[in-house]
Amino acid sequence: MHLEHVYLVDDNADIRFHLKGLLVNKGYCVHEFECAQEFLDGYVKLEHPCVLVLDMRMPKLSGLDLQNHLKQQNIFIPIIFISGESQQQEIIDAMKSGAIDFLWKPFKSDDLVAAIQRGINLDTANTNLNHRKSKLYALQSSLTRQENKIFQLMLKGLGNKDIGKKLGIFSDTVKKHRTQVLNKMQVNNLHELLTLWDGVEPQF
Repeated sequence: MHLEHVYLVDDNADIRFHLKGLLVNKGYCVHEFECAQEFLDGYVKLEHPCVLVLDMRMPKLSGLDLQNHLKQQNIFIPIIFISGESQQQEIIDAMKSGAIDFLWKPFKSDDLVAAIQRGINLDTANTNLNHRKSKLYALQSSLTRQENKIFQLMLKGLGNKDIGKKLGIFSDTVKKHRTQVLNKMQVNNLHELLTLWDGVEPQF
């Protein structure tokens, strides 16, 4: 069983103590930080599936600052903002940048747990998709340059004759490459290939 991780960043020690106790009792593995910089210095590598419960107003780096920093570094983690005082524009900016929820302090524990579970489910889906992409891109990297061209036209539904016309090669040559593509992708036919790559764009 994989642990579900909550990264909690809030400069209020009492709130951290209360929320950590609540979430640990719910079965989550909680990592707490008293400021955004401590989180950046301390998380090293995120444990998935996870969510970030983030205070909006903190000294030096705000919650929005941390959200923007993670976005710039292409670090994706579902974020739930919590705040006792925030301007409407801060909330709008947070949600536009991908936060999954915003809770006003004091909030109901059930509301927080529900938001966290939504975030965990989202991160699980994203993590599974990333693993799938890595596997598929590894398979694609085994194709020769010509096989890769044919593979991408196969995904678009083109038959041997049309692929041959497009690439200026004989359809028999296409057929041979097509067989190699299926073998390297570890599938038996075009239907299996299309199913395998459903929802994933090949690398160009």
